[in-house]
Amino acid sequence: MLKQIIMANTGKTVATLLIGAAVGAAVGYILATDKDKRQETFDKMKDQLSNLKTKFAKKAEDVEHDIYSA
Repeated sequence: MLKQIIMANTGKTVATLLIGAAVGAAVGYILATDKDKRQETFDKMKDQLSNLKTKFAKKAEDVEHDIYSA
């Protein structure tokens, strides 16, 4: 039981780390471009980040379900 809890928390931690890295890279890229391009890129990245968050949430649920079903 404890192993399952630790594995579930590890999956969430890794997902959070990856999302944070993606956000950091996006912010760095946005700040390095001109204003018009920055807004266009920012809008695209917001959409992609939203999709990524949805995928990670689904994956985390799947992993958690697999852990508790095992």
